[in-house]
Amino acid sequence: MRRSLHQLSAIGLKGASSPGYLSDGGGLYLQITPSGARSWVFRYSIRGKRREMGLGAFSRVGSTSAPDVTLAMAREKAAQQRQHLAEGRDPIAHRDATAAQERLQEGRQTLWEDAAAQFLTAHEPTWRNPKHRQQWRNTLDTYAGPVLKGLPVAAIGKVEAAKVLDPIWHEKPETASRVRGRIERVLDWCRARGYRQGENPFRWRENLSLVYPAKTKVRPVKHHAAVPIDKLPALYARLRKSDGMAALALRFLILTGARAGEVVGARWEEIDLDTATWTVPGERMKAGRSHTVPLSAEALSILKPLAKVQIGPLVFPSRATSRPLSLTALTKSLDAAGGKHATVHGMRSTFRDWGAERTSFPRDVLEMALAHTIGDKVEAAYRRGDLLKKRAALMAQWSRFLIDPPTAAVVPLRRKRA
Repeated sequence: MRRSLHQLSAIGLKGASSPGYLSDGGGLYLQITPSGARSWVFRYSIRGKRREMGLGAFSRVGSTSAPDVTLAMAREKAAQQRQHLAEGRDPIAHRDATAAQERLQEGRQTLWEDAAAQFLTAHEPTWRNPKHRQQWRNTLDTYAGPVLKGLPVAAIGKVEAAKVLDPIWHEKPETASRVRGRIERVLDWCRARGYRQGENPFRWRENLSLVYPAKTKVRPVKHHAAVPIDKLPALYARLRKSDGMAALALRFLILTGARAGEVVGARWEEIDLDTATWTVPGERMKAGRSHTVPLSAEALSILKPLAKVQIGPLVFPSRATSRPLSLTALTKSLDAAGGKHATVHGMRSTFRDWGAERTSFPRDVLEMALAHTIGDKVEAAYRRGDLLKKRAALMAQWSRFLIDPPTAAVVPLRRKRA
């Protein structure tokens, strides 16, 4: 065996440049690629399977710098792998297991607050707005911090999950659900980084779902109060009598089915009066994707006069023209028009109910008009285009309903002859 080892020499390796494998014996090879890169590999067979393990880089062909792994170092590494084989271990599996154990050991030293900070740094650029980023930080600091701070992430278990969630699950079910989901994501990230092993104690399915009732059972979801379909035209008529900016914005919101934040943040660069469209960029949309809204003649009648006197980038500015109109201003305008018991967001519900009950437009068209994601994957896969023409017809019909609602036909009652 000794004669088959150490077949290469340090001097001979300096001039080695032909692509291929040079054997030093005992499974150790110097691999030379066509690009001139040179590295050490250990070839072996175990349980009938041939494998190749990298041992580090040697200097490139023509390089005058010292190699990262010298011939002597490569021989020592190869000897270690032969020892693993002699003891029945797969060298690659042993290396990976050792690395995983080292990462886990690092996790035992990585505290919750450090891991959470790393997670936020890695993911905050993907979140749409500063408010969302701040909500993540606030919920983790307020609800997870008092229990998990100072704990290694590898030590967080079901006991800690209970200490975080028990005090808030019944009192603040919506908040508790968000806290649970956010901690779950952080711990999943820790497991992917090798900081912890095993199941996630904050996982809902077949875990916490067996401990806590669903949030909707604790406190039923309250939907946004909406104006009844047949009462909205009268409210809209009252809004048309006002030329205030809030009333104009609220009319535009009703006509387009848009969210309040999208309307008050609308910019002239998003409006195309020639094509009668409003394209809201993805960063201002809830789903993160741009959304094109077809504008009815009534919607254009609001925009065209404003376009002639625009003094800034915002379509609906507040009195301080550099700032958007406030959401409170829309609510006050709704109250003044007779919608005191409804919400601005509820206008979208009224539109959706009208579309489903009073028109023959398909569900796809109604959902896309509201910029909702189509839930069924098959349905989404077969849908073609953005149905813009059909949505334009929908919004035109909606506009006509608001301005000139149909009246029920009156059938005279005949008196019976005596």
